[in-house]
Amino acid sequence: MSETDDGVIRVFLVDDQELVRAGFTMLVDSQPDMRVVGQAGDGGEALEKLRVTGSDVVLMDVRMPRMDGVEATRQLQSLPTAPRVIVLTTFDLDEYAFAAIKAGAAGFLLKNTPPADLLSAIRQVHSGDAVVSPSTTRRLLEHFAGSLPDGEREVPDLADLTAREREVLVEVARGLSNTEIARLFTLSEATVKTHIGRILAKTGLRDRVALVVLGYETGLVKPHS
Repeated sequence: MSETDDGVIRVFLVDDQELVRAGFTMLVDSQPDMRVVGQAGDGGEALEKLRVTGSDVVLMDVRMPRMDGVEATRQLQSLPTAPRVIVLTTFDLDEYAFAAIKAGAAGFLLKNTPPADLLSAIRQVHSGDAVVSPSTTRRLLEHFAGSLPDGEREVPDLADLTAREREVLVEVARGLSNTEIARLFTLSEATVKTHIGRILAKTGLRDRVALVVLGYETGLVKPHS
């Protein structure tokens, strides 16, 4: 979804703690390029409001009453112009962060993430990038992979990928950065970006986080490998 005509990123907050939402509101509204356009105390309320409220990025808590962030994220993907979702988790206590990514979230952050990093993540996700670094993504996915059900989500077919694209996908799933992949295969970073763009187009996926999940789902990369 595009930003407003004045270039401001529209942020929607979902958390069952009003104090947490108040803190995020103060932080987001302090930035000249973003503003909070709405908030909700649970996933169900969020879905109702987001059907009529234009939003670019949703900060989504995972553990909430009535409807949790995983299910809300999954249902948000059915909206005609679905906003990008950043899942907020305590990680050590929350075993559903990986499920939220598989449900369509653009990424996840720890709730104690420094304010500057959270603001940067909102801008990254809005621009179409992943919200976490590849190495962090790998560690988190390895922590959760195999411990959660796959559900009924259809896994994209890799048959259309070239040999090189499959190689690049494997290294993305392992957590390598574009620079590291370029060095590994003696390619330019621009070429690596091109390969990743083609992989995204062929698989119908949205971002790097989704490619990491795909690597695990298809068995290209095994947990702790």
